[in-house]
Order: sequence, then structure tokens, then C-alpha cells
Amino acid sequence: MSYLKLPELDETGYVVVDSYPQERDPKEWEQLIYVDWKSSGDTRFSPIASAYGAIECDGFWNHNPPKTDKDGVWVPENVALAPVLTARAQEPGANIGRCRVIELQPNTYAECIYNLHRDDNNRLNPEGTGWIVRAFFNLTDNPDSVMVLREDRDDPSTETRIPLPAGAQVVIDTQRLYHAVWHPGNEPRYCLITSYESGPQLQAWIGARNPISRVPSAPLDAAIVTAANDEAMQRRAARAAALAAKGSDPTFGDGTMSAGPTMEVLSEA
Repeated sequence: MSYLKLPELDETGYVVVDSYPQERDPKEWEQLIYVDWKSSGDTRFSPIASAYGAIECDGFWNHNPPKTDKDGVWVPENVALAPVLTARAQEPGANIGRCRVIELQPNTYAECIYNLHRDDNNRLNPEGTGWIVRAFFNLTDNPDSVMVLREDRDDPSTETRIPLPAGAQVVIDTQRLYHAVWHPGNEPRYCLITSYESGPQLQAWIGARNPISRVPSAPLDAAIVTAANDEAMQRRAARAAALAAKGSDPTFGDGTMSAGPTMEVLSEA
């Protein structure tokens, strides 16, 4: 038995759909309640749906009773503050697990490459049901920022960089692809991230929005790529050695499988 997956993601592991007219909506993310939760960079998160409706961001399997990343419970305090964002998350009609807004501080390309990780979306997910994927709806206008995707974390030739202007919408199999955001600039980036169960509802939503499964990356100087890759690999090796010495598990707090956050775990713990 296997999982129900989206054929639109078979080729590359991601699909970009039509942009959303973000400028018409209020900036609800400015009013939300955030928690300090580190994941692939200097971040905070605001949960709109969590495992059982509390303002927290832990993996669903870390609760009692544990569950897979489905059947998220809406967080009343944040739903009241963000009815438009809540409606956007609900629009595909698919089963929702975690739903939250991320606040990401500016970073460098090297930091982004260091932070490439895959998510542990399908822990406890029964075979024969829909595979969990994630949708990223960019809220702030960050035309110089990109979602970096790699099939092989250490191989730049597998890299795709997806631009992130306001309203950009991309669905990613984040358990298949290594991913992180390179966000140059002066202000934080905000994005609505929602876990969806693959199935006919999500497929119909994607199909109605002119899906593109291969986006050409803007050129990037080879020397910059090589330097960033080298720096990232050196930092990963140093971090792995330090964590091994402490007997720690090198994953993010939400269970994502990662090289580690930009702010070193040893100083975060």
C-alpha cells in the first residue's frame, strides 16, 4: 500500500500557481500572536491552526494523544485576528494540519544553504491516505528573495530558486525537497505556511490556477554558489561534531530534518 500523492508534484516536487492579489488584503500578520520558534533561520511563528488549538508550534506527534500533521485545530485568538488568512488557508478545501505565519529575518545565501532541510510531515500518517505537502503563500513583497529547493542538499546543480513577490503561491513536497528561503533586505519576510493532505480537493485547487512544475532560476555567479556551499558544509560538519559530543539529535524543534538553524543550536539550547 502507498500514499495518495499529487501527480503535479511528480516531476520536480513542487508546483507554482497563479499569484494571489495580496495587495487587496489587510496586513493581518502584523496583529498576530507570535512565539519564538526557530526553524531554518532567525524566525518566529504565529500558529493559526495547531495540534489542539493552543498557541504553540510543536509537531503534532509530540502531543498527547499524538497524531499526524492533519486535522489541525484552529487557534481562536489568532483566527479572530486573521479571518482573511484563515479563509485563504481553507480555500483549497483539503484537510489542514499545521497552519501558521512565519516571520523570517534577513539572511545571506550562505546561511540559506546551511539551513536547507526536509520536513517530517508524514510521521504517523497511515499508508493509503493522502501524503502531506505544504503550501507557501508569500505575504510581504520580497521580489529579491527566493525559495531555494534542492533534491540533493549538497549538490548546487539540483537547485531551483523561486522568486517571492507578494502573492506568490507554491506547493512543495517538503519531505522530498530540501528547502529554505534566501531573504536579503532590511525588513522581515512574512509567509503563510499550511500543511495539506494530498487528494482531489487540493488537486482541483492547483489545477484551477495554471500550475507550473518547473521554474527557471535566475542566474547566480558560480563563485557565489561555490563559496556558499563550502561555508554551509563546513558549518554543518562543525555543528554535527558539537552535537555528537553533547549526545544531541541534530533536528529542529518541530521535528524537521535539518542541517540546523542559522543561530547555532549550542547557543539556543
